[in-house]
Amino acid sequence: MVEALSPGLYIVAGPIGNLSDLTPRAADILRRADVVAVEDSRVSARLLQHAGSDRPMVPYHDHSNEGLRVRLIERMGQEAVALLSDAGTPLISDPGYKLVRDARAVGRAIYTLPGPCAAIAALTLSGLPTDRFLFQGFLPAKAKAREDALREVAGLRATLVFYESGPRLSASLGTMADVLGDRDAAVCREISKKFEETRTATLVELARLYVDAAPKGEIVVIVGPPGEAPAASEEDADAALREALTRLPVAKAAGEVAKKLGLDRRTLYDRAVELKG
Repeated sequence: MVEALSPGLYIVAGPIGNLSDLTPRAADILRRADVVAVEDSRVSARLLQHAGSDRPMVPYHDHSNEGLRVRLIERMGQEAVALLSDAGTPLISDPGYKLVRDARAVGRAIYTLPGPCAAIAALTLSGLPTDRFLFQGFLPAKAKAREDALREVAGLRATLVFYESGPRLSASLGTMADVLGDRDAAVCREISKKFEETRTATLVELARLYVDAAPKGEIVVIVGPPGEAPAASEEDADAALREALTRLPVAKAAGEVAKKLGLDRRTLYDRAVELKG
């Protein structure tokens, strides 16, 4: 007789490509859970079959209403609920954090089963620094919002990790080059699948590579940290302030330039007031 699982929420990391990457412990939980909350039952059915699980599935995704979340949390009081995304670790650019937050708030037991994650796998493939990194997920689809999101992280001395789709890849790489500078980068595609590919070059070179041939599959972009730059001159600061003032109020313009150039914000604010006047 199979021993029943303790009631609660089990966050199960699934494969990002090769089904054999499913851990033995994850397969065991999928076979023993009372119910499996899935992002897409068509995708998860194949994985459950591979794991030898016949457990019932219920949908849980970004468009699920609060009522479904409440019902799942109620079931966790008496049953073992497994949470499974379409690929990789749930909650990493996938639905689930609200379920975890609300389950924890009412005292439900929560367990995680570590496993594959495309962001971490791509970092290991890129050959770029891994001691400090920021996972940014998917950038906004609209060009202006994408630029704004990249400006927020441009000054961070860390490797940046993005998810992207094939049709948008070249445009996103070009915007990254414009905003972040022509840094070293890697495009990792179809990790752990048959046509796995990693290409490394500068952002500009990678943007040109994909401009006429949008790649297929799941894509992770890794961008190296900024290099050591010489101290910005007054002319550099004025030029950056003038550009920022065309789209931002004085205080925000000074803050953006201070972060980008590593200069004193108060001094830049006073100079921005002069330029604005």
